[in-house]
Amino acid sequence: MKIDILTLFPEICRAPLNESMMKRAQENKIVDLRIHNLREWTTDKHHVVDDAPFGGGQGMVMKPEPIFTAVESLRNENSKTSNAEHRTSNVERLASKVVLMSPAGRRFDQELAAELAGESHLIIICGHYEGVDHRVIEHLVDLEISIGDYVLTNGAIAAAVLVDATVRLLAGVLGHELSATDDSFSGGVLEGPQYTRPAEFRGWKVPDVLLSGNHAEIAAWRKEEALKRTKENRPDLIKEARETDS
Repeated sequence: MKIDILTLFPEICRAPLNESMMKRAQENKIVDLRIHNLREWTTDKHHVVDDAPFGGGQGMVMKPEPIFTAVESLRNENSKTSNAEHRTSNVERLASKVVLMSPAGRRFDQELAAELAGESHLIIICGHYEGVDHRVIEHLVDLEISIGDYVLTNGAIAAAVLVDATVRLLAGVLGHELSATDDSFSGGVLEGPQYTRPAEFRGWKVPDVLLSGNHAEIAAWRKEEALKRTKENRPDLIKEARETDS
């Protein structure tokens, strides 16, 4: 999988995505992650990427020219590389999905992360200032994504979250192939409580069922506890599941 991130603040993405599993995924060539400074695609000597909004208003808006140029360049590069590697013109294989990190986008969740993990090439645009010129959204972007109902300083932070959640679902990234399926949200509920040694700590004991060796009882207990935690911490997930079933 190839991922290109376009941002004005590359180091915000590089730091978290060059550690732990994300670092190993790159070293093992499971993902080809490249982080670019959008200013590289400007043509003026000052590398201007923003301007005042038409119609007035506060703040600045990211200009369309460098964004279009960058995305088109990365798309063409991916197409040429894929043709050389696979000697094919298969459109589906060469497709690049363009994502814009935006508070106005579709809410990011585990289901969407799984969808993105199935893509061969992601180009992620990180918004900043008062957002991007809307022509970028209308004519270039395939999907707007928000990681939550709040506003961040810039989209690079959100992009790092999206990449981490997506890449960890690729085959070979996690230590155990079933690790991702046990995660919170994977089955529509939160993950149940986990315990490790010692069996007793400061008078608090691990539930007896987990020490019983009865795998059927342990599975039933975990399912019940997962549902309990979901009702307590995220009752909205229970409501959404019921609405979907109906």
